[in-house]
Amino acid sequence: MNKEEIMQILPHRDDMLLVDETELVGDEAHGKYHVTGEEFFLRGHFPGNPIVPGVIQCEILAQSSCALLADKMKEGFLPLYTGLNNVKFKNPVRPGDTFETVCRLTRVKHPFYFASGEGYVDGKLCVKAEFSFVLKEI
Repeated sequence: MNKEEIMQILPHRDDMLLVDETELVGDEAHGKYHVTGEEFFLRGHFPGNPIVPGVIQCEILAQSSCALLADKMKEGFLPLYTGLNNVKFKNPVRPGDTFETVCRLTRVKHPFYFASGEGYVDGKLCVKAEFSFVLKEI
């Protein structure tokens, strides 16, 4: 999916739409985000040595995982984080990097969805986490 197709399933918009492309590979969602260096979250984190904040990396994982639920994400439903567990940060993500994600669903107890994912730059692990979210009717 390209960014336009992603916007059909995710309610996020600029500046918070943080997935440029995603595709389903078997039971995994593979996503990409190209860090331009112009993002709002880099302006103060850290001046002269910008690094993508960990919370933003986790948000990219969550947005990437929503591709696994494209058939369930329809108008009138909002995906909301319900938890983050076992989050580990291994390497920084910087301007110019392409942050690649691999996410999978681990359990479903509708309306709750449990997932795990990893984020990489150039094949090096940057973050891994377990997370959960709910599809809330609005």
